[in-house]
Amino acid sequence: MTDSLSTPAPARDPSADGRPTPPGRGFPRLWAASTASNLGDGITMIAFPWLATTLTGDAFAIAAMGVALRLPWLLFSLPAGVLADRLDRRWVMVTMNAARALVICVLAVLVALDAHSLPVLYACALALGFAEVMVDNTAQVILPAVVGRDGLETANGRLMSTQIVTDDFVGRPLGGLLLGVSLALPFAFGAGAAALAAVLLLTLRGTYRAAAPAAPAGGASRRSMRAEIAEGVRWLWAHPLLRPLALSLALMNMTSAAVMAIYVLYAREVLGVGALGFALLTAVTGAGGLLGGLLAYRVSRRMGRARSLMLLLMIEVVAYGVGALSSSAHLVGAAVSITGFGAVLWNVITVSLRQSLIPDHLLGRVNSVYRLLGWGAMPLGMALSGGLVSVVEHLIGREAGLRTPFVLAVVVILGVMVYVRRHFTPRTLPG
Repeated sequence: MTDSLSTPAPARDPSADGRPTPPGRGFPRLWAASTASNLGDGITMIAFPWLATTLTGDAFAIAAMGVALRLPWLLFSLPAGVLADRLDRRWVMVTMNAARALVICVLAVLVALDAHSLPVLYACALALGFAEVMVDNTAQVILPAVVGRDGLETANGRLMSTQIVTDDFVGRPLGGLLLGVSLALPFAFGAGAAALAAVLLLTLRGTYRAAAPAAPAGGASRRSMRAEIAEGVRWLWAHPLLRPLALSLALMNMTSAAVMAIYVLYAREVLGVGALGFALLTAVTGAGGLLGGLLAYRVSRRMGRARSLMLLLMIEVVAYGVGALSSSAHLVGAAVSITGFGAVLWNVITVSLRQSLIPDHLLGRVNSVYRLLGWGAMPLGMALSGGLVSVVEHLIGREAGLRTPFVLAVVVILGVMVYVRRHFTPRTLPG
């Protein structure tokens, strides 16, 4: 297998005993870059909300920080997909990781000089969000060229397992420890990690451009960005499997974001934990997630994809129910940890399906539409969460307000279970 993306990577035959196909030779470089990037993400994602709580205790202002980080998914996903299909995908990732390093480095300096403020944090979060849209979307669409279509579930499982380890097990606790030393230190570390990711991607040999579609009649020039976006939207909306998967993901991510938007306040005020305790509480999700990444291929083969996705939804209902009722950090941590298994299982199955089903010349655009629905719903959930907490806090009390997003999540996920049961069966979602 070559490192070039001028044509789709040749498919390799799965082993005769049904074991997953190993990833290709270029995969370790992509894996290493992902590891560095995710380590920095884990550290800075702890530092952002904690730093915001040192400036304000207002639930809506804290939720707005999450909105700033996720809003670019709503605004920029579709153009990012077109760019991923037009440009060399490796260079997109290199450039955007370098931009992330620069933004985080500037923020580290401002925090060290005590020159930061909420508007500064929001601006930096928006800039990082735009870069993240490009990096994450392009990382998914470059993978089939690096590992081949038959190695996707194995490669996705390894990437997501490593993401869990570096982001949750290492990055978040390390972020909590660094915060205890200096508020600026986590951002300095995150800048270095993003720069390292950019350097590692430079070692990935080859030109990673999308395979060219059939030339238009009459040799017409390249279509407008609007026309290319519309083609990706139509393709996804017409697909009988990917459309309901995308809609389900949008609802799930909206509720998850609603919970995470106020999670730092919930942890501090309801569960009574400090900076390191908050980092550890968010890190326990990685325990289940690590298992999900390592076992996703076997679980999906044994249970089937449809039953595996239903398992995730049942896990989510239980975990959010515990968050709505309990005040024990240990119990909430244990419940949340099992969501990591289900979330990674869902991602390995659905990301691999997208990478296998979408034609290469459309992969960036269709994937961006899918992620617009899934990730674009997150800032909406965060904004809803901040407003909902404020209203319930005023009517009933602060603790009831901080528990309300968990109750909302239970109700929405139960509705998604009904929807999924109708659309995803072993017949419509084989394997």
